[in-house]
Amino acid sequence: MAFMEKKSPGKVLLDDTMPLSCVIEASQNLQSHTEYVIRVQRGVSAENNWQIIRRYSDFDVLNTSLQISGLILPLPPKKLIGNMDREFIAERQRGLQNYLNFITTQHMLSNCELVKKFLDPINYSSNYTEIALQQVSMFFRSEPNWEVVEPLKEIGWRLRKRHLLIKSKDQPKERQVLSWADLGPDMFLSDKDLQSAMKLLPSWSHPYIYPVTFATASESSGLVIRMYNEKGTLRDYICKAKPKDPFMKKYCSPKKIQGLDLQQIKTFGRQILEVLKFLHEKRIPYGHLHPSNVMLDGDACKLLDLENSLLGLPSYYRPYYTQSRKINTTEAIDVYSFGHLLYEMTYGRPPDSVPVDSFPSAPSSYIVSVLQSILSTEAWKTSMPTIAQLLESPLFIDVVLLNSEKPQFKVPSKLKEALKTAKECMEKRLNEEQKAIHRHKRLTRAQSHHGSEEEKKRRKILARKKSKQSVTENEADNSTKSSNSNNANSGSGASSPLTSPSSPTPPSTGAGGQNHGRKHLTENST
Repeated sequence: MAFMEKKSPGKVLLDDTMPLSCVIEASQNLQSHTEYVIRVQRGVSAENNWQIIRRYSDFDVLNTSLQISGLILPLPPKKLIGNMDREFIAERQRGLQNYLNFITTQHMLSNCELVKKFLDPINYSSNYTEIALQQVSMFFRSEPNWEVVEPLKEIGWRLRKRHLLIKSKDQPKERQVLSWADLGPDMFLSDKDLQSAMKLLPSWSHPYIYPVTFATASESSGLVIRMYNEKGTLRDYICKAKPKDPFMKKYCSPKKIQGLDLQQIKTFGRQILEVLKFLHEKRIPYGHLHPSNVMLDGDACKLLDLENSLLGLPSYYRPYYTQSRKINTTEAIDVYSFGHLLYEMTYGRPPDSVPVDSFPSAPSSYIVSVLQSILSTEAWKTSMPTIAQLLESPLFIDVVLLNSEKPQFKVPSKLKEALKTAKECMEKRLNEEQKAIHRHKRLTRAQSHHGSEEEKKRRKILARKKSKQSVTENEADNSTKSSNSNNANSGSGASSPLTSPSSPTPPSTGAGGQNHGRKHLTENST
């Protein structure tokens, strides 16, 4: 059964970053077309699944909408004649399954609204732009100094976050960006503490944090205004993209990509590590580092979206780091995310998959050393380095930062405690999800091993041996009893037939095999 999207008094409990997987279970012919019955599952819980029915034409409409990504999508071609033939339908079903596998495992596609609505129409039926505009219009009524210039359609990856280009009536030539978002599943602050933190955002300043003009929160959403930057983000710079273009158009398959030169990598990397270190010292959780959340401002990198963690929004890289139980704190999340960012700065694109054990050549061997310490299989199995250790690495230790601006970050002690508790709650939710994924992986491995041909042969051989051994033991037992009986009767000279009413019946080969199989599965499940 499918779990409906729930709201706690104010926040969306559904985690939009939790992966969806699907299997086409059957196809059915209805007059002139074929319907495909698809089982969709959220995360690893087998209980959290539902059925949808889609025609080829539905796939075709989705595929047309996804062309904006620039990716080559593996949708099977149309066929007008013979499309009801049984063999053709079976072949098309395999092709559609391959298509579903592609769109649910490609990181940017799997998170986009089009794919979510196709696979989970119940939970993603809302018009998020309309909801955002309603909320923003209420804000404008109370703050009449602002007015909308234009909506910035889908410039971000989040379904429940919308951006508008706005201007102030006092300074009509200056453009600012208003961002609105629902409260997310990691929002663990009280309404009062959230309002307090959001009101403080504009007063916080740091040489490597992009400033906020205005921020506020309601019981269900948050709203932030900051200056519009024509240059765009670090990812815009890497992908040679126009900042106002939709996220998928800019980043899914950029035509021109360029890694940064060594000095830029060292300087930008050091700046980002310094601000992460500062935030952790102030006990302000971040967890949202990626190249689209880093603004280029002159020669400086500046973090965006500090409000995301306050509003409880799940991280862009969450589907990756939930796979490793070693990435289990907010600092480890920031370090892991820094590894992704360093990879993109170096190679101009994200890694094809993680963990990564083979890295292309880089401008410095020190870069590869840092990447290995974060993104390799070994790092996933042991632990992430700390931010302090990364700052001490040969790649960053000799970088001189010239900015002398002093940070201004006042956080009342009561809010500090609330932020600490919220951070612990967020880490607890993460750890629970990681444990569930770990248990699922172990069970899947055990079942896969138990069902393998090699294992079946091994169990059959052991079962035969056990059966033969049992038969041999019974024969030996019968022989002994027979001998004893003959000895007992030899004194009287009477002969009697051999009887052995207490002899056990040898277990059948099948029973022996089943018992062994159960034992084996238990051993692999512990």
